[in-house]
Amino acid sequence: MKHRGRHRRHRRGKALRAFLTGTALALTAAATMISASQATVPDGPGALEPLTASTDTEALRLTENLVPRASLDRLAAEMGPPVGVGAVLGDADRTLRDAAGCTDAERRALPVSPSATHAYCWDAADTRGWQPGAVTTSGEADDDGLWGAHRVILSGWSRSTGPSTDRGLARIAFVDAGAPDRLAYTWALLAVPVDGGRDYRGLVSHVSGMAWSEDKLLVTADEEDGTALYVYDLNRVQRATVSGAAIGRVPGGWSAYGSRYVLPAVASYRLDGGADAPRPATVSLDRSTSPDTLVAGEWTLDDNDRGARLWRYALDPAPGRTGLLASDAAGRVRATEAYRTKATGVRGVLAHGSAWYLTRAAATDHRHGTLWRQDTDGARGATCGADGSHTCWSTRTESLSYSAQTGEVWTQSGRVLFALPLASVDRSAK
Repeated sequence: MKHRGRHRRHRRGKALRAFLTGTALALTAAATMISASQATVPDGPGALEPLTASTDTEALRLTENLVPRASLDRLAAEMGPPVGVGAVLGDADRTLRDAAGCTDAERRALPVSPSATHAYCWDAADTRGWQPGAVTTSGEADDDGLWGAHRVILSGWSRSTGPSTDRGLARIAFVDAGAPDRLAYTWALLAVPVDGGRDYRGLVSHVSGMAWSEDKLLVTADEEDGTALYVYDLNRVQRATVSGAAIGRVPGGWSAYGSRYVLPAVASYRLDGGADAPRPATVSLDRSTSPDTLVAGEWTLDDNDRGARLWRYALDPAPGRTGLLASDAAGRVRATEAYRTKATGVRGVLAHGSAWYLTRAAATDHRHGTLWRQDTDGARGATCGADGSHTCWSTRTESLSYSAQTGEVWTQSGRVLFALPLASVDRSAK
C-alpha cells in the first residue's frame, strides 16, 4: 500500500508539473499576441540611485516600542499557555486547490515569464470578503528552510467588506507546506495587547508586507498612529476558546473573529522621520547580508513622477533580540542602505546579493504587471513575446519571499499562491 501511495503521488506530481508547463505555454502564446498589439514597450527604471544625504536617511528612521513582558505574561496567564507553530499546523483543517483545480480566471493571475513551478488557489468561500496581501515562508526564518520539522508558508489577509468596524482586520493563514500535493492551513488573527495585557484588539491594517526572521514575524502596518511595523513572536501563539465574530475577552473566554488562534504583538516600530517619512509598505528578509537585513520599499502611485525609495534595516544579532531590528540605546533604528528607483507603482521588493527585484502592478490597459532586476549599474525586466514585452508578470503581487534552501520565490496574486526559482527570474530578465 505504501509503495502504491508513493507511485500515485509521483504520477500526480508529474501531472501537476505537466499542467503547469502547459499553462505557461498557453500564457506565453497569449502574451505574444497581446504584446504584438501594444504600441510601446514600457521603459526600464534604470539604475538605482544611492541615497546618502542625512535628510534622506533620517526620513527612514524608526523608534522601537516593546510590549512589556508583564503584559504578555498576563495575557498568557489569562488565555492559557502559548502553543507552538507545530500545534497550529496540527489543527490545519482546510486545503488549497492545486494548479489543476484552479479556475481559468485564477490561472490568468500567474506570470507569463518566468513561469510558476508551483501554484495553488485559495477557497473562494473561505476568503470571500478578505483582501490578499503578503506572503512569507520558513525559508526566510532559518537556513534549512524549516521551522522545527515543518515547511511553513504564512499568508496575510485583511478584511475588505462587512461593517466598517470590521474592515481592515488582519489575519494570517498558517500553511503546512510539507507535502507539495496537499497544502493544509488554518487561520490566526493578528492582535495588539491592550489594558496591560488584560485584553487585545485586532490589528487594523492591510497586510502588504511580512518577513519571518527566526522566531519573529514582522508585519507592515498602516494605522493612523504612525506605527510602521508590528512584531509577532511565533512562540506566543494563543488559542481562541470562543467561536464568533467578537475580538478579545468575551463571556466564557477569548474570541478571535472566527479564527482558531490569535497572535498578540510583542513590539512595534513607529515612523520617526517627520512629514517626509516613507511608510515601509512592502518588506522581505535578505539572508545574503551579515547580519540579516529587513528590506523595505514604499508604494508610490503608478503615474507618479517620483520613483519609490528602497532601503534596509539590520536585524539585531544580540542575544535575546532575535528577529528585532538593531537599535541604539534610545530605541532608534536607522537604515543601513537606501536607494531611489525610477520605478513607480512598486508593489513587491526582494533583495539578494547586489540585486533588487521589484514588481509593478498591471496598468489599466494590461493584463499583466512587470518584474525588474535592478542594481546600481542598471535594470533588466522579465520579458516575453516576440517583441520582448515586459508585461509578463502577475497582475498584482504585494510581496516576495525568498528561500535560499530551495532557491524559490513565493508570492500571491488574488486567490493564487505560487512559487518559481529565483534563477528563472534572472534568466528571464533581459
